[in-house]
Amino acid sequence: MNYSDTLSLAFRTIRSNKLRTGITVAIIAFGIMALVGINTAINAMKQKFTESFSAMGANGFTLHYRKWFNFNGGGVKNKRKGLREKKSNSSVPITKLQAETFLARYQYPAVVSLNFQGVGDAVVSLGNKKTNPNIRVIGGDENYTQLNGYNVAAGRNLNALDIASGRNVCIIGSAIAKRFFGTNPETPVEKIIDVNNLPFRVIGVLEERGSSFGMSYDNVIITSYNNVRRFFTAASNGPFGPGAASSFNIQVKVADVQLLEGAIDQAEGVFRPIRRLEVTEADNFMIDKSDTFVALLLKNLSFITVSAGIIGFITLVGAAIGLMNIMLVAVTERTKEIGLVKAIGGKRGDVRLQFLWESVLISLLGAGFGVVLGVIVGNVFSLVLSTGFVVPWVWVFGGIFICSLVGVLAGIYPSYKAARLNPIEALRYE
Repeated sequence: MNYSDTLSLAFRTIRSNKLRTGITVAIIAFGIMALVGINTAINAMKQKFTESFSAMGANGFTLHYRKWFNFNGGGVKNKRKGLREKKSNSSVPITKLQAETFLARYQYPAVVSLNFQGVGDAVVSLGNKKTNPNIRVIGGDENYTQLNGYNVAAGRNLNALDIASGRNVCIIGSAIAKRFFGTNPETPVEKIIDVNNLPFRVIGVLEERGSSFGMSYDNVIITSYNNVRRFFTAASNGPFGPGAASSFNIQVKVADVQLLEGAIDQAEGVFRPIRRLEVTEADNFMIDKSDTFVALLLKNLSFITVSAGIIGFITLVGAAIGLMNIMLVAVTERTKEIGLVKAIGGKRGDVRLQFLWESVLISLLGAGFGVVLGVIVGNVFSLVLSTGFVVPWVWVFGGIFICSLVGVLAGIYPSYKAARLNPIEALRYE
């Protein structure tokens, strides 16, 4: 028997045992589907995280009051080793005076934006129409949109006079504009809307940006931070700790990533005296790079990746045991066929190769179905996150390789057992 005859015989044998083959293929396919599907979803999450939290790019950083996320690591610079905490103002949020003083003193070539987070449950109304109480109100300045990934589609941005005067003007998100004024972004400009029953003149409309993890970037109102401090201050005990809701954030963006470390050092040097810190006292504020959030989140996602690998491995071990058992049953059932093959001149190597090919082909069929199902299942999650189509090629090829290995390992013992059968005894087997 030549190589092609052996492979053809293996294919025919697999086709003739559809139920047995189908069950085995299904077991393997579910293992690979779990492996590829979870990692496809993780890749989609990574893509969304990168889009959501890296609006300023790798050349920006933020000064803020407390940790925003309870992950290990924290800020770029938050505590100097060997320095003592200043108890007198360690729990004092960043005030408007401190933020504006920083803006006046910071002379590094960079774009600086001050912002103040308002409520997240505002209601926008116009005539008889109103939104659900899910509108976020953000207090910013003329640089806020630039540093946070927003683009003005129609109208204009906030300017220095809007900030200084605190007049009731705002920029609205595309979802709000469409709800009240239709799809033309020019229509809302210069119209009056009510935000929590307070009249605001619309000076601009933002381009559509989408949503991330249940938070819409288009259900947003951006006005001056003075307006937010007066009218839309969030609860003092928010998710980021006591006082965090009433604290200013300072965002800084440099033109070149090579200037970033110098900008951070100067920002710390300028802000420490403003926060009334002595040389021997530790920082009572946080400095985070724009990509720090992404790095922390991706680090925590690695645990999910490991879990996915363990799940897939356990499933494939079970599939390998099941495949070996089926191949051993096949050897027993086809004892007379093995004896006939040997009687007409088939060698031990031919029999061994036939059974080994059957095992590998069944595994590869399972891998094929598992990869397709895994990519589909994972991209259902990416549709929810509004990301692009994701294919984790490393895990796709890795899954195929693993299944090939499973097929070889599961088929070695049954193939050798079949090859060692005595042809005379095999022909007499009932």
